[in-house]
Amino acid sequence: MDTKRRDFIKQFAGLTALSAAGIWTVGCTGSTKEESTGKDSTATAATTAIVKPPFFKISLAEWSLHKMIMAKELDPLDFPLKAKNDFGIDAVEYVSFLFKDKAKDSAYLAELKKRCDDNGVTSVLIMVDAEGNMGDSDAKKRKQAVENHYKWVEAAKFLGCHSIRVNAYGEGSAEEVKKAVIDGLSQLTEFGIKHDINVIVENHGGYSSNGKWLSEVIGTVNKNLNTNRCGTLPDFGNFCLKYKNGKWEDGCEEEYDRYTGVSELMPFAKGVSAKSYDFDEQGNETKMDYKRLLQIVKDAGYTGYIGIEYEGNRLPEVEGIRATKALLERLSRELIV
Repeated sequence: MDTKRRDFIKQFAGLTALSAAGIWTVGCTGSTKEESTGKDSTATAATTAIVKPPFFKISLAEWSLHKMIMAKELDPLDFPLKAKNDFGIDAVEYVSFLFKDKAKDSAYLAELKKRCDDNGVTSVLIMVDAEGNMGDSDAKKRKQAVENHYKWVEAAKFLGCHSIRVNAYGEGSAEEVKKAVIDGLSQLTEFGIKHDINVIVENHGGYSSNGKWLSEVIGTVNKNLNTNRCGTLPDFGNFCLKYKNGKWEDGCEEEYDRYTGVSELMPFAKGVSAKSYDFDEQGNETKMDYKRLLQIVKDAGYTGYIGIEYEGNRLPEVEGIRATKALLERLSRELIV
């Protein structure tokens, strides 16, 4: 981490307390002369200006620390406390992959909940992966995928989350997968409703990274069920429609416009994922216009959690999280003026 970047992060870390409190104090000093004594006196007046708080709240996605967790440098049970103590973030988003064998472990979940409750940390959602495809063309496999998610709905309810995030994967044409995904999501949403848990979908590659396609899927599910419990988790960074050679590691070959995509997904948003990769000397994200994206989020009337999901390689995870948080806090002040 170079000196300029370190100074930048320190600068905004110092402003965090003021931003969180919504108060800025400006000291004004002036000299007056007392008429009765003729003596000079210095009067110091503190003017307190009340500044509007950010229009959103910040949460931390567990994926931001997945390297540390997978390297056994951080126990997933300690994730909520690390979010609170190291970053000043009191809301967390879990990733099923990082505690995949614990979905039905009541003792483990009870301990995780206790650590959150004891430290004033809110559990926001669980991102669920590798449980089968919601849009599988085989009805039996699709139903099995839906049922595989039941345990995560129940775990989310126990932890106090409002949602589980699922994927809208499947094989076939866009229309074929859309039809299958609508069926799968409808089944899971009905189960979620029984537990007061939302089922939300992230733009996460393939057809789901097409904002128009995904918004039509979510809209249809909600209309068919007469509900609003199926929603989206717009991610600032996941808009690759097609990967080179069909491999993620080879890079993106065809990308959907991220600004259009976020705009299309925001009407159904029950969360927002602030994906970040790298930062310039001014602290701006280098791959996307964060201010433009946050303006889209604000214009949609969204006031919920925006989850930090740092996925870069140049900065270590801890520094990447801090840089993302500093950027969100700075832009939140610029957007409420």
